[in-house]
Amino acid sequence: MIATIGLAIGIVFLAELGDKSQLMALTFALRYRWWVVLGGITAATAAVHVLSVAIGHFLGSALPTTAIAWVAAVTFLAVGIWTLRELTGDDGGEPSPPRFATAAPFFVVLSAFLLAELGDRTMFATAALATDNNWAGVWLGSTIGMVAADALAIAAGILLGKHLPERAIGFGSGLLFLFIGALTALNTAAPAIGLLPAIGLALAAPAAAALTLWWLHTRRMAREMAVTSADTVDIGERPAGGQR
Repeated sequence: MIATIGLAIGIVFLAELGDKSQLMALTFALRYRWWVVLGGITAATAAVHVLSVAIGHFLGSALPTTAIAWVAAVTFLAVGIWTLRELTGDDGGEPSPPRFATAAPFFVVLSAFLLAELGDRTMFATAALATDNNWAGVWLGSTIGMVAADALAIAAGILLGKHLPERAIGFGSGLLFLFIGALTALNTAAPAIGLLPAIGLALAAPAAAALTLWWLHTRRMAREMAVTSADTVDIGERPAGGQR
């Protein structure tokens, strides 16, 4: 069983390096406390992998993976838009929302990873391992391997969070969610497109959002300057006694 655990850890850890789950973990680590993100990832991974070990190799082809992937894509896009909306909805220089002020972050992370990992390649790799190896060892090893890989991304998110302004973290995480959602949608709609072309096309979503935010910021700054100039002219035209 120890050999099975080690085999599952190695395979899943290597499979997760550079996967979208690491990008998700980094993004969540920019928004929530690291132990909340790690706990949500662990719970979601354990649930998905126990499913894949138990029935994945029997039910795998029947899972509605396309529908699940579309739900995940829409969820990521919605979270990205909502995050950016929170940061751009304030007027008059109000402070951005607190980094950890969110409802039930554990369940946000848990549900996002459940949707992302159901039908993912890791799930089927775990099911394949379970057909010829001890199921408990495969489940434990695959869970440890994935959590370890995502923990690296969480560590990167913590380091970035310590050196970036609060508002930059918010905008960055919102744009990353848009990228993950667009990439998931492209991989679902056109799985034969290839990874690099999909990444290139998916980058259009955060790029368009960033340009839109820049345009809105420019317009707001122009309006504020116009109001300030008008007030300055109005004050300069008043007589010394304060009477017109």
